[in-house]
Amino acid sequence: MKMNISITKTKNPKQKPDQNNLGFGTYFTDHMFIMDYTEGKGWHDPRIVPYAPLEMDPASMVFHYGQAIFEGLKAYKAKNGHILLFRPEKNMARVNSSNDRLVIPRIDEDFGVQAIKELVNVDSDWIPDAPGTSLYIRPFIIATDPFLGVRPSDTYKFIIILSPVGAYYKEGINPVKIYVESKYVRAVKGGLGFAKTVANYASSLKAQVEAKHSGYTQVLWLDGVEKKYIEEVGTMNVFFKIDGEVITPSLEGSILPGITRMSTIELLKKSGIKVTERRISIQELYDAHAAGKLDEAFGTGTAAVISPIGEFSWGEKVITVSNGKIGPVAQKVYDTITGIQNGELEDTFGWTQIVK
Repeated sequence: MKMNISITKTKNPKQKPDQNNLGFGTYFTDHMFIMDYTEGKGWHDPRIVPYAPLEMDPASMVFHYGQAIFEGLKAYKAKNGHILLFRPEKNMARVNSSNDRLVIPRIDEDFGVQAIKELVNVDSDWIPDAPGTSLYIRPFIIATDPFLGVRPSDTYKFIIILSPVGAYYKEGINPVKIYVESKYVRAVKGGLGFAKTVANYASSLKAQVEAKHSGYTQVLWLDGVEKKYIEEVGTMNVFFKIDGEVITPSLEGSILPGITRMSTIELLKKSGIKVTERRISIQELYDAHAAGKLDEAFGTGTAAVISPIGEFSWGEKVITVSNGKIGPVAQKVYDTITGIQNGELEDTFGWTQIVK
């Protein structure tokens, strides 16, 4: 796709937040990227403009039928001054996978990466450099036809916004407590589980609220049919080290194919650690713990990168993993991936792209 991105700079720059108290997803930069789609014309009018509210018709189809997808990735400020992105081409490929499922027109993936780079470059002074911080990048596509009827929209907006962030979980790299959900389900094969669409997250909120009321950080979802096989945590894919082998649930259509998940598997295999992608039941996990073979559990995702899991609660059964501390495999993956992301370690995988 050959299109020039027009740039209109803000005349009223915002005051930047304290880097040591960013939280996650609270502050937003001075600019955003917007591109429109019109049936018969295709994607057009790509532009970077001052960050501002959107003006939309109340009948816009996204409000009524949920036709929307999104992505999440980060930009990092390296010590040598470069700004780095971590595998952005994989995020753009996943955008189109989600688009296909939601009947949204595909975008040119290379142009999507270009748009991210240009927006990050415009707001590069917003990238924090305090330890553990980064610039979160949120691309999303929404249906905009003003029409009340169940069909795919004929018009869309592709938007990218940026947010300087700290740790996703208040626990940081310390282990989190996970509630195993046995009542509600998130996704089934043939549904939307593999797509990064708003419906998946809306359906997870009820269980997440109930888990938090019980003192747990996140929900571990089981399969939607038998409610026995482990799928993923609300914001992360999951890994378990059992008897020397690292196991993660296989992708069978109801689990999001995470970029950090993919990177973790590649990293561990290169390190000589056996990694198996297969179905694993919650009972098998508890049996492994009872036998003293469950050494570690951790989640992977863009927001937290690696989040060790220190406790599971399934019904009345609560187990502690790795004495409630981060294990050596999770620590190694975290140190390596974050080291590559912020430029402190050599990127022998070719995972990073330089913005400038």
